[in-house]
Amino acid sequence: MLFPDYRPRRMRQNAAFRRLVRETQLQVDDLILPLFAVEGKDVKNAIPSMPGHFQLSVNHLVETAREAHGLGIPAVILFGIPARKDPMGTQAYAKDGIVQRAVRAIKSKVPDLAVITDVCLCEYTDHGHCGVVQGHIIDNDLSLDLLAQTALSHAKAGADMVAPSDMMDGRVTEIRNVLDEANLSHVPIMSYAAKYCSAFYGPFREAAGSAPQFGDRSTYQMDPANAQEAIREVSMDVEEGADIVMVKPALPYLDILCRIKQEFDLPVAAYNVSGEYAMIKAAAEKGWIDGPRVMMETLTSIKRAGADMILTYFALEAAQVLNNR
Repeated sequence: MLFPDYRPRRMRQNAAFRRLVRETQLQVDDLILPLFAVEGKDVKNAIPSMPGHFQLSVNHLVETAREAHGLGIPAVILFGIPARKDPMGTQAYAKDGIVQRAVRAIKSKVPDLAVITDVCLCEYTDHGHCGVVQGHIIDNDLSLDLLAQTALSHAKAGADMVAPSDMMDGRVTEIRNVLDEANLSHVPIMSYAAKYCSAFYGPFREAAGSAPQFGDRSTYQMDPANAQEAIREVSMDVEEGADIVMVKPALPYLDILCRIKQEFDLPVAAYNVSGEYAMIKAAAEKGWIDGPRVMMETLTSIKRAGADMILTYFALEAAQVLNNR
């Protein structure tokens, strides 16, 4: 019996003591803000299921990038919504594609902000899948070259980092080789290494217009029941040259995040996804929870589980809270 010799409440009795012994420190430096780039000018389309977020034309993207940089947020990640789609997702790797133009604009106006690009085909294909479709089969190997060309086009436009989210086997190797051959070996890869086939992506698919037109993504994204498989997936991406590995979603997979951080000597990212954001926002709007407190508790839990960086739609709000502490 430790009591009465040890009394944990002694170090909780005032704010100063609690700060001194706090084990997890969430910082603005940990945050990455996702942004949705859309064609057009002066476009700011509200996303109903993600209050406070918008599909933004390039001029508004630059404004939001400036805001993020002004708050001390180190990076944004860009998702593109093209004007047209086709079976091969050609706008994903077009030189003048929406993401490529957004990258050039942000790097021109906010050069010190790191710009990461999501590398996938789902937003650009008319079938909504993350790779090339043959019949109703998503062809892994035929998809690799298109994904690599997408990453290359982003890097040539000035992206600081590329982030393949497709979950095709072998895509990190393909992207690394293509970048290296183009004298872009300095561009790092943040791999969506343990990405689960999750129901928490619903609001994102509305925002990006990327819902699959048939079936689902269970043949390439991971089964939510599997943990050991995540270790194998991450191991593959590390061996293939990933610089950062990611777990997505964050909250239902904090156990996976913790294991990966313990087992791999690489920076680990976690994606606090759209469904997690939407649930908190909806409950806060109903008055059922204290939205800002739940936001900060959620992000702290992700950091505590092992995330070195957090992709989150709360980035702007959280940065304001952290800067005012």
